[in-house]
Amino acid sequence: MKLIIISGRSGSGKSTALRALEDAGYHCIDNIPVALLRSLIGEATVDPMLRQHGLAIGIDARSAGIAQLPEIRAELDRDEQVQCEIIYLNASSPTLVKRFSETRRRHPLTNGSTDLRQAIDAESRLLNDIAVVADLTIDTTQLAGPTLAGLIKERVADQRPAGLNLLFRSFGFKFGVPVDADLVFDVRCLPNPYWVAALRPLTGLDHPVRDFLDKDDLVREMLGDIITFLDAWLPRFKANRRTYMTVALGCTGGQHRSVHMAAQLGAHFAQRYANVLVRHREVSAAPAVSGAEGESA
Repeated sequence: MKLIIISGRSGSGKSTALRALEDAGYHCIDNIPVALLRSLIGEATVDPMLRQHGLAIGIDARSAGIAQLPEIRAELDRDEQVQCEIIYLNASSPTLVKRFSETRRRHPLTNGSTDLRQAIDAESRLLNDIAVVADLTIDTTQLAGPTLAGLIKERVADQRPAGLNLLFRSFGFKFGVPVDADLVFDVRCLPNPYWVAALRPLTGLDHPVRDFLDKDDLVREMLGDIITFLDAWLPRFKANRRTYMTVALGCTGGQHRSVHMAAQLGAHFAQRYANVLVRHREVSAAPAVSGAEGESA
């Protein structure tokens, strides 16, 4: 039976994730006391409908007995009848403060002596043990609800039963390294299409940029080296029962070099793994200001 546990800080999108899984056919339960998990899972494994469609459970700071979850997860890993995955959602503290302020919702840990920012920080400490054992961490700081729902559908609900779930993500170092990255490759040493006037407004998905990079020896050499590294180490992560891996490729602005490399790697490994996605974090962003300070790729 497939069991998905959705956790994370309040305001990070757990309700959205659960709704996406419910739309995909999972039976969903939110805010269940952790002490009831063992009995619930025991009953679920003998229920034909739950075995077929899977079970998704929301657990957060409101859930009684939350400290027991890592121990229960260890037990589930030894249970051959259950395939358990923990998805942890997070967002930057300023973003969470803004979301609560805009919706006027009450944070579950606020009270007469604890303000919103203190509650958000306390919740992070409370959930730290869950965050550490999570199979997949998703940073929702820049994700709208529909985008998060689509990501949950693609990476979790639509995942094929066997194999590693790979995501190749391009990004720009000037906007920060993705917090959910498991492996990060810096491609800023490669020739930069940004400095070619005709290529500057394009991205690594456009043929002229791809042709410019494909013909360069350094690009081909780095691509080959990354493929060799991943060919050697991805099977070891898989053997260690890893379900999700995010490989991040970064250039300066995330428009040209990293986009091209992520696309090339995605196409290559899609021939070897059943679950491969490619996403480009900065491609839809507004173009940077021209000049040295606004270098875009």
